[in-house]
Amino acid sequence: MNRAVIQIRKANDNGAARLEAMGQRFSAVWKSGAPSAPLATFTFDAPAHLFAVLTPKRWELIEHLQEIGPSSMRGLARALSRDIRRVHDDVAALLEWGIVESTGAKIWVPFDVIHADFDLRAVA
Repeated sequence: MNRAVIQIRKANDNGAARLEAMGQRFSAVWKSGAPSAPLATFTFDAPAHLFAVLTPKRWELIEHLQEIGPSSMRGLARALSRDIRRVHDDVAALLEWGIVESTGAKIWVPFDVIHADFDLRAVA
């Protein structure tokens, strides 16, 4: 199963959350003895950055591709009832980030599961 994690981590983050997540993955693999599934991590430094890349329309596009599987650009635009140029622009942005992939003829999401992970912490 291919998984992806979308996270927000500030530049001054001390890395504790990343180390904890890495330790949990290592422990699970160690206990099971089986290799871990691939995990792609998309890290944003602020919510505004996340929402600039993953706009509501792009999120809808990702959800739709998860439902239908590989699709042509024109078929995707038709299914979403959107202008093909706007869909093309959104797909180009998502391709740049690696959230979708393309063979040229078909576009798809290469992940079975996409998990969003971010905390909003109070100052200690």
